[in-house]
Amino acid sequence: MRAAYMEELGSADVIRYGEIAAPRPGPTDVLVNVLATTVNPVDTFVRSGLFPTQVVFPFVVGRDLVGTVAETGPGVTGFRAGDRVWCNSLGHGGRQGAAAELAVVAADRLYHLPEGVDPYAAVAVVHPAATAYLALFVHGRLSVGETVLVAGAAGNVGSALVTMAVRAGARVLATAGARDAEYCVELGAAEVFDYRDPELTENIRRAAPAGLDLYLDTAGVNDLETTVELLALRGRVVLLAGIRARPVLPARALYMNDRSVVGFVISHATPDELAGAAAYINDLFGQGALRPRSIEVFPLSAAADVHARLERGELRGRRAVLRTDLRTDLTVATGSPSASVPASSWPPR
Repeated sequence: MRAAYMEELGSADVIRYGEIAAPRPGPTDVLVNVLATTVNPVDTFVRSGLFPTQVVFPFVVGRDLVGTVAETGPGVTGFRAGDRVWCNSLGHGGRQGAAAELAVVAADRLYHLPEGVDPYAAVAVVHPAATAYLALFVHGRLSVGETVLVAGAAGNVGSALVTMAVRAGARVLATAGARDAEYCVELGAAEVFDYRDPELTENIRRAAPAGLDLYLDTAGVNDLETTVELLALRGRVVLLAGIRARPVLPARALYMNDRSVVGFVISHATPDELAGAAAYINDLFGQGALRPRSIEVFPLSAAADVHARLERGELRGRRAVLRTDLRTDLTVATGSPSASVPASSWPPR
């Protein structure tokens, strides 16, 4: 089968594209014909070794997939050949990745894709959406009526956070660039603040005089000295980014007000937590309430180039989708990522 894989950890150019042996499912696994995958920041962390995890070479890259069931192990129930499915937890923890024509997925990490949902739109959001779900409901312990601030609300995870928090009955404040304010309002944010505004902190304080119940940092700024002082009694900060940040911890403001700071990565989520996220995501899919803002479609052979572009910051606000059925077998040149992609592939009709 054709795959994007690597023989060693390193920079984006360690990713190769070519033929490797097809995987076989175990007793509790499902073999999936992969239609498309994506590239996430965490994929670059795994590839480079920045996020230590078990890998077996040759190692297929990628977390997410949409596809159809090809075959199931004898111990699998609930799936049959031809079912449309998705997964967002491959490519780490000893599991081979999704950037291949075939992938093996443990049945407890595989979910049905609802009828009528565009698969390319779906694969673009299942990772950031699951991250948002875990941040809000598992680690953030969101309750109805609370005031939430999403820092970096126009991004892939940030937009999912706004969507979910609003639907959960929270009052949502957001920070974003000025040009993204209208988009954040469309998602449901009650107020949007320009993160470049020198009066940002005071603007947030005026908007939430009783304090923030939950502050979600997707931007990786991690200015805890400022953020913790904006919290209400028992307010929480959830850190979703900032792999190289070294913030100052304001201990007094935390323990004197029962406040807390927690960080997490989706890589540590349990199968039960991921299944809870998947059920919520599928419900939003069914309501037409979850979709990517923008995607760019590439052939699978462009995986190395897409990794490099993501690390250079060239895909901000957009999601890269790698399709296995684009038979170009050519890496798309930087700066013209959609050159070989049919215009009809997005948006869905």
